Amino acid sequence: MTAHPRTLTADRFEADRPLLRAVAHRLLGSLGEADDAVQETWLRASRADIGEVENLTAWLTTVVGRVSLNMLRSRRTRREEPLELQPGEEVAAGGGGDPAEEALLADEVGVALLVVLDTLGPDERLAFVLHDLFAVPFDAIAPLIERTPATTRQLASRARRRVRGGTPPVADAARQRQVVEAFLAATRGGDFDALLALLHPDVVLTADRFVVPTPGPVSLSGGRSVAESAMTAAGRARYTGPALLDGRVGLVMAPLGRLRLALLFTVADERITGIEIVADRERLAALEVAVPGA
Repeated sequence: MTAHPRTLTADRFEADRPLLRAVAHRLLGSLGEADDAVQETWLRASRADIGEVENLTAWLTTVVGRVSLNMLRSRRTRREEPLELQPGEEVAAGGGGDPAEEALLADEVGVALLVVLDTLGPDERLAFVLHDLFAVPFDAIAPLIERTPATTRQLASRARRRVRGGTPPVADAARQRQVVEAFLAATRGGDFDALLALLHPDVVLTADRFVVPTPGPVSLSGGRSVAESAMTAAGRARYTGPALLDGRVGLVMAPLGRLRLALLFTVADERITGIEIVADRERLAALEVAVPGA
């Protein structure tokens, strides 16, 4: 007598959907693309015979990993890169994810981590995300990228070094990070007085010509002028988070994990004396971005 194949029920899949969505989001950097990957995972899994699957959650994780890997490789082949889009437009172009939820997830994951992941090759990204972030064994990851477990381990290790960065952070990085995070919180919250208290009275802000854009660089001086400028740019803070930039604590704005803007801070006596805003793509590409405290 022939046994009937056992198939996946929708209720059982829904139990793992939050995990699968989290895996896909970290692999793809885009909420819209992550939802597409999860939907494709359901289509594949619902047609499969799962009779011999011992750990269904682990199996579904590898399926969504394979789907996401194919999407990463396809993206790299097309080399798709939105040109000069505004932050909100970039999110829309990335697969239709809800901008508010996209920003919330970026905060939870860490904007700097998404930026670093975006610089990794698809195989490195998969090995690091599945192993380091979701504890998938290398033996299970290796078949997805057609590598040996030992080579997969090396890929994850290489990615891990990129996440941590090669440039040692400055000696007072922890204190600087507190100041920079307070600056971001005040900007997001529209708290002008808190922002003004963080700025030295003689603070100088410079921005390259690609930030606005303008025919030339922009320079402002004085706490009140810089605070007012920060308030007008509060919308940019949605996809912004702390990062190590060449070993210094700063901020990166990165919709969908794609670096668009960097803020370099000079801090003295727990007050900000200088802010440099960089949007020039060549300069951004030259920055070593790492995750604070990784």
